[in-house]
Amino acid sequence: MKHLARLIVFSLLVSSVNVWASPLPKTKKVSKLYVSHFENVLGTSMEIKVKAGSEKQAAVAETAALKEIERLSSILSGYDVNSEFSKWMKTSNEAKHISPELFEVLNLFDQWKERSGGALDASAQVINKLWKEAAAKQTLPTQEQMNNAVAQVQSQHWLLNAQTQTATHLNNAPLMLNSFAKSYIIKHAADAAMATEEVNAAIVNIGGDIVVAGNLKETVEISDPKADAENDAPLDKLLVSNKAIATSGNYRRGELINGQWYSHIIDPRTGIPAGNVISATVVSPNATDAGALASAFNVLSPKESMELASTIPGTEYMIITKEGERITSKGWEALEIPAEKKIKPSAKPADQWNDYELIVNLELAQLPGFGRRPFVAVWVVDQDKNPVRTLSVWFNKDRWLHELRAWYSTCYLKVSADAGGVGSVSSATRSAGKYSLKWDGKDDKGNYVKPGKYTIFIEAAREHGTYQLLNEEMNLGTKPLTATLTGGTEVASASIDYRKKQ
Repeated sequence: MKHLARLIVFSLLVSSVNVWASPLPKTKKVSKLYVSHFENVLGTSMEIKVKAGSEKQAAVAETAALKEIERLSSILSGYDVNSEFSKWMKTSNEAKHISPELFEVLNLFDQWKERSGGALDASAQVINKLWKEAAAKQTLPTQEQMNNAVAQVQSQHWLLNAQTQTATHLNNAPLMLNSFAKSYIIKHAADAAMATEEVNAAIVNIGGDIVVAGNLKETVEISDPKADAENDAPLDKLLVSNKAIATSGNYRRGELINGQWYSHIIDPRTGIPAGNVISATVVSPNATDAGALASAFNVLSPKESMELASTIPGTEYMIITKEGERITSKGWEALEIPAEKKIKPSAKPADQWNDYELIVNLELAQLPGFGRRPFVAVWVVDQDKNPVRTLSVWFNKDRWLHELRAWYSTCYLKVSADAGGVGSVSSATRSAGKYSLKWDGKDDKGNYVKPGKYTIFIEAAREHGTYQLLNEEMNLGTKPLTATLTGGTEVASASIDYRKKQ
């Protein structure tokens, strides 16, 4: 009996030792979303979000994406005289061996020119150049000039040989690969980020065209083409996962001739700037398809757009006409996030806010290469220096938010910073570093303020780097006012326009 008891005790001791000697289960790393903003990327702004197990790995993924963008830009850019595309453009009637990427994009242009019935054409640059010259002279192009430009567009510009992977440049018409090359690059950049260890998801947004990849559902706001300030209410909100979204429209770029706005999007078939559609947004599994369709839909009739979209499975779209009509695909509604109920302000607007709005325009200084965007805050205080309204705060790391020291000391405890919104924004492409914000006359609680003196502040700071603070006092009543602020290291220029509602 004693022997049996000793065996039991011994067995228990051995079991205890084995338990304590066993390795503890590894703690699973919790993935977080890391966000960065850049300027001067493909001529516009860029936001990249990486969901990773550590900030270090997110930085590795971000670097991989930037390198891929730089690599592909050096191949496809029509603005870089040293790019492969620009060098090939200088050749004539000679079969040149080109990179797989350039061959693929040229081949895609051939396909999309046919599929869109000529609505997409790399040589539309011929007509764009004609309208830019017309804008400089403030005289519309003649019909003869447009006919000649269209004839040049409709000629064959290159000949591809898939077996030898060569391209023969056939004429001297100016070419640009803008229609969907950006979407092509975005997809490759997202793939490069996703190939990084410990990365679960990546979102790359360049100039409003977006790829969402991996284990993440992203809220995407669609900019209203008739209310284009950064803080304007979006036209729609979508929930997007493992798809691409592209928006094209005439509300950010174009030419003003004798007071009339002409879109930068040209119908290559007629030589006339597109005008019946002011915005088109496309969601599709393939980024190149999304970019090509969004551009083509600004030129095609809604019926033609619907027929073209039906040939690409999984594609949804929203088209806004110049009359304000909204045309959507059958599956668009399934992507939408239900609109939140608006809380009515407790007070009616003071007289001037029925007719007036205040616009803050700012242009960030451009750094060489891909420059990180500084933290920026824009806010309003009354004549007693009390904070009235924070229009926007842009940042990506909470721990450096105090670098916006004027805003932080004045407004931080009064409002919650939102990094410019939780989701992504799809819009027509803006020029790099150029932003506008709108003040509708409401305070942070949603109530309209009274007429009087208010000061608008613009603050920009880098993490332990340069700093800039601009401000302008304005007496807001029933008369339009404008002010130009002196630029500096971070904010190159800024202006404030208190105006009648557009």
